[in-house]
Amino acid sequence: MAATTLLQRPSITVSDFRCDAAPGDAAFVEQHRCHSISYVRKGSFACHSRGRRFELVAGSVLIGYPGDEYFCSHDHCCGDECLSFFLTPELVEAIGDRTEIWQVVSAPPLPELMVFGELAQAVADGRSDAGLDEIGQYFASRFVELVSGRAPKPVTATAQDRRRAVETALWIDAHSDQQIDLEQAARQAELSLFHFLRLFGNVLGVTPHQYLVRSRLRHAARLLADEDRPVTDIAYDVGFGDLSNFVRTFHRAAGVSPLKFRQASRGDRKIFQERLDLH
Repeated sequence: MAATTLLQRPSITVSDFRCDAAPGDAAFVEQHRCHSISYVRKGSFACHSRGRRFELVAGSVLIGYPGDEYFCSHDHCCGDECLSFFLTPELVEAIGDRTEIWQVVSAPPLPELMVFGELAQAVADGRSDAGLDEIGQYFASRFVELVSGRAPKPVTATAQDRRRAVETALWIDAHSDQQIDLEQAARQAELSLFHFLRLFGNVLGVTPHQYLVRSRLRHAARLLADEDRPVTDIAYDVGFGDLSNFVRTFHRAAGVSPLKFRQASRGDRKIFQERLDLH
């Protein structure tokens, strides 16, 4: 089993698991160390827990409850790949912590969960500007809603809540060149993590991480248009820690590379015209 930690925050950890076990390989007992929700993106396996056997295929979800023992076997195919979210008790309490919900062991391939699983994978692959910790919370929240059968409580933003959301957005924009995470932003707003995430999205229409990335893009576009510094320097100065990620994210937003955007800003209009002609 190969495990890679993609994100580690005080409230949530995200890991990628790839298992190459084959039919006939011995299974062994493991124990869930915390609440978790794992999206099976490829392959299949059987999970034995709580006296029952569950068959999981691509699109299924494995649910972990602290202290529960389980073992997995691969009787029908070779290996599987999972994207897993590990949650602290405090975060689970905010999302919904009824014991019976988190002891179901597995959820079948449900469209309401698969769409979040694939969105999370897109984020992990760098194809979306959402945050992995944000998607993990939405994923877990949607799971709790489905199992409990209860609709989510609507977010009612008071005047004070709206002020907090706006002030935190301004703080994010002013510090977007730094490595800000969701937990820092929630502390700035003086709200719990899950409530802050829902409130920010409700008031401003984007998640905190999306706003952070878009602030960086906005600052980058201004610098590309106004200055002659190398693209690499601008990428790092606005807060992108990786040049390839900056180029990919900027191209997705502008439809052209940062270099071509600079050329267009200096009067080379045919670059954007070519984009329009393609459509």
